[in-house]
Amino acid sequence: MIEVQNLTKRYGAHYAVNNISFQVEEGEILGFLGPNGAGKSTTMNILTGYLSATDGRVRINGHDILEEPNLAKSSIGYLPEQPPLYLDMTVREYLDFMYDLKKCKLDRQQHIAEICRLVKIEDVYGRLIKNLSKGYRQRVGVAQALVGHPPVLILDEPTVGLDPNQIIEIRTLIKNLGKHHTVILSSHILPEIEAVCDRIVVINKGVIVADDTAADLSKRYSNDQRTLLRVSGPETDVLSLIARVPGVADATSLGEKEPGVFEYAIDPDGTTDFRKELFRRLAERNWPIMSLRSMEMSLEEIFIALTRENIPKSAKSVQRRDTASRGTDKKGGKSE
Repeated sequence: MIEVQNLTKRYGAHYAVNNISFQVEEGEILGFLGPNGAGKSTTMNILTGYLSATDGRVRINGHDILEEPNLAKSSIGYLPEQPPLYLDMTVREYLDFMYDLKKCKLDRQQHIAEICRLVKIEDVYGRLIKNLSKGYRQRVGVAQALVGHPPVLILDEPTVGLDPNQIIEIRTLIKNLGKHHTVILSSHILPEIEAVCDRIVVINKGVIVADDTAADLSKRYSNDQRTLLRVSGPETDVLSLIARVPGVADATSLGEKEPGVFEYAIDPDGTTDFRKELFRRLAERNWPIMSLRSMEMSLEEIFIALTRENIPKSAKSVQRRDTASRGTDKKGGKSE
């Protein structure tokens, strides 16, 4: 659906984007991350046709953004960080204007009504945009991106400035849009990316340093596979039981954390998943599990590691090898 091949953007001797390649499949929600100055905005501007590339190719829905710009752009719905709203228009007038601007051929009344229901702006349809809250303005921005029912949506910081309830609402909306559209989502709110996206691409200093799911990135960069367990039961007996469970290499008590509840650090031996058997044995003795969590790195920790100058060379080489050798994706297409 979106193909980026050897994309480069150079300003004199400076490379804003340096020979990057990735693709996004139909129905996939891709999180596009990068620190300020990494080349993220440049890449998104090239994808939307706002900037030209120095080298490389971009195809949107099979259309080259340079050779077939009108067809490629007609396949994109774009929400920039600052939604392109006309504040003195009502929501109705603005969406009618966008319908005409995009030369939409769908039934006007039915199409706009469907979009309004989807983004939940029916109750402000007749109001001036300047009188709307930040959350509703973002919804109107998403609505204009949906005019014409484009197969590709590119959303740049769609939840910036929203309150927690509004953020949850926009997240839910994006997840629903992913059922019928291919979505690229750019955001600095990492829990948002982790909650919404199927895959994550991280760009730093103009090059892609990660391209994988959040779960696989966490496994790859977490050297410590230790699990923390809290159990309500006698410390010595529980520790002895844990140590005998198949798949456990070592177990250590970390002391009492609540009255009668002790925490244990468990190191797996890598031969088998110990969790089901551990649960069964503890349940047999009526020793309740109060919590069980992995010590794998969070997406925020991974992002910091990937975008620091001192990222380990081994991690860089592993990422380049994994990205280059990515075989077929979940829908059978070959990656670049």
